[in-house]
Amino acid sequence: MTTLTAELIAQIYEDAEGELSNAEIYEKAQKLAGLSAEDMQLQREFGDKKVKTSEIKHKIRWFQQTLKHAGIIEKVSGVRGVWQLARLTDKGLREPRANVCVVGFSTELGVGIFGDARQVFGSVRDEPITLCFSSPPYLLRNARAYGAGAESEAAYVEFIVRTLEPIVKNLVRGGSIVLNLTQDAFVPGRPSRSLYLERLILALADDLGLELMDRLVWVNRAKAPGPTQWACKKRVQLGVSYEPVIWLTSDAMHVRSDNRRVLVPHTEAHQKLIDAGGELRTTSYGDGAHRLKAGSFSAQTEGAIAKNTLIRGNLCPDTLFCHKVASELGLPRHGATSPTWLASFFIEFLTKPGELVVDHFSGYFKTAIAAERLGRRWIGTDKVLEWIAVASHMFRGHPGFEQTPLIDSLIDSYQK
Repeated sequence: MTTLTAELIAQIYEDAEGELSNAEIYEKAQKLAGLSAEDMQLQREFGDKKVKTSEIKHKIRWFQQTLKHAGIIEKVSGVRGVWQLARLTDKGLREPRANVCVVGFSTELGVGIFGDARQVFGSVRDEPITLCFSSPPYLLRNARAYGAGAESEAAYVEFIVRTLEPIVKNLVRGGSIVLNLTQDAFVPGRPSRSLYLERLILALADDLGLELMDRLVWVNRAKAPGPTQWACKKRVQLGVSYEPVIWLTSDAMHVRSDNRRVLVPHTEAHQKLIDAGGELRTTSYGDGAHRLKAGSFSAQTEGAIAKNTLIRGNLCPDTLFCHKVASELGLPRHGATSPTWLASFFIEFLTKPGELVVDHFSGYFKTAIAAERLGRRWIGTDKVLEWIAVASHMFRGHPGFEQTPLIDSLIDSYQK
């Protein structure tokens, strides 16, 4: 006999792919759990009024309510005792209903949550946030499974600002917001680029009181040729090779960044200069604005200050691992993921071990796994259960790892 659980009831709904009456649920649960007719009719008293009813059926109804509040099933309007799935989107992905938050997995350092970011971070009041690093859905002409679709600039800017609002309210003094965005947004039907990025920066400053620290450039020379229409077909644009990364803070005079945490190795030529005792010349450049003296650059340092141009590809071992897991489990792959190294760079630059890092569009939870490995606490959210199910495999083996049975039920449904 199988134990009657919420996961078993959830599986019944997923297998049905449609409406189910309570009578049908009772019948299917009886069969799957190996219960007899006598088991189903066995009664006991419930509540203050000592109302007698079937213990098994009462338990099933309790599981129904639990799954309903978790956003997994919803009542069919106007029909008593009939329920249906609520999570399948037009992309075939499982998303929660509004205002629903369920833990997907967790470790000693953090938690991955299935739910709406505004709901999650609106309730995180006692955990000051040091950094939010995220790669939000891009402003795209055509919607993708992960993207914001063909929204207007104004709607997109409002969407990003609205999702960040509860996070900014909980930022520590000098905490940072870092967003990896797209350069490939154009005025519809024209080769001129969208000004959404400029509008977004202004909105984050005007509406949320953030200060712009920098516009970093992530150069990825391996990007596919594009934009297709304007660079490859019409030939009026150059091929894109970078993505903008904007960095803002709640208080520039108390910002928590430290470039000594992200020093880069000296070039071979510069190291030779240091070893030789520095410059031998004395000269000046730019009408005396820059002076070079004998002995300049002779001091041995731990490294060079990192530039605000990050030159590195998108190839990421964690992405390859997640794609492999998705293929093995029969789950869909995420359409666009950022590399873990990008999150790691900003986590080291802008936080100290033990501080809280969050990502409200986690996808494959690259920010979270970077924070986990660097000893930072973390909270990640996403509205697609499939991404959470795949990403959870990166955290297995980390101290305190736990996973909700809902993920197991999801995986089982894909493997049937």
